[in-house]
Amino acid sequence: MLIFSAFVPHSPILIPEVGKENLEKLKKTAEAYKNLESDLYSLKPDLLIIISSHANKRGGEFFTINQQPMLKVSFKDFGDLITNLEFENDIGFGYKIKESCEDHLPIILTADSQLDYGSGVPLFYLAQHLPQLKIISIGYADLSLNQHLNFGQIIRKQINLSAKRIAVVASGDLSHKLHQDSPAGFSPMAQEFDRQLLKLVNEKNIDALVNMDKDLIMEAGECGLRSLITLLGIIKEIDYQPQQLSYEAPFGIGYLVENFRVS
Repeated sequence: MLIFSAFVPHSPILIPEVGKENLEKLKKTAEAYKNLESDLYSLKPDLLIIISSHANKRGGEFFTINQQPMLKVSFKDFGDLITNLEFENDIGFGYKIKESCEDHLPIILTADSQLDYGSGVPLFYLAQHLPQLKIISIGYADLSLNQHLNFGQIIRKQINLSAKRIAVVASGDLSHKLHQDSPAGFSPMAQEFDRQLLKLVNEKNIDALVNMDKDLIMEAGECGLRSLITLLGIIKEIDYQPQQLSYEAPFGIGYLVENFRVS
């Protein structure tokens, strides 16, 4: 059964040993993460499915499910030699998702012991106090938003068949081009993309999100829409309430923390 669902950003600056003094600029995001962690901890999940925009390290028109037995998190690529986490993979459940997709969508199994930072940042904040929690790491594909919605609906069917208490977290950032000093450059359409997305999420207008203007999406330089749409495919047919915990963009990248409360 599904007990928790959320969309979160994954900037490595959120990791204290990486962000250091810059972490203060993401104070609202860090506090929102802590609120999410409190909710998740109280719900006592057995399994967390993490959908990351960076989990598919190969790229291509296929989804990925990581089947490595033990999944490690570190941020050494960002200069942090201290933070190290490890989680057990729920290989059996991951394989069930793969089997249920095979006749409908392209999907492959991978075996990467080191998780991407798009998975690592959420796990750092949400799972450190849940040592028995198992993880499934999913990567999205170079496919349409409708196909990501369908993928989420397939995952939901497997969740419904399970007696486990399951949480789903989608990881990604919104526009990367919000300011003149944004790392990806500036686009005047970037703020409009974030504004529309926040409005449609709040209105639970999934159809409009799936049909957002392709030029607007391209101009925004986002990396979170497909993981968000996959999550919305999972919760689409159930009673959920969107709760925006924070949104900020101090570095020219939109960071959204959204709790999709499920009943």
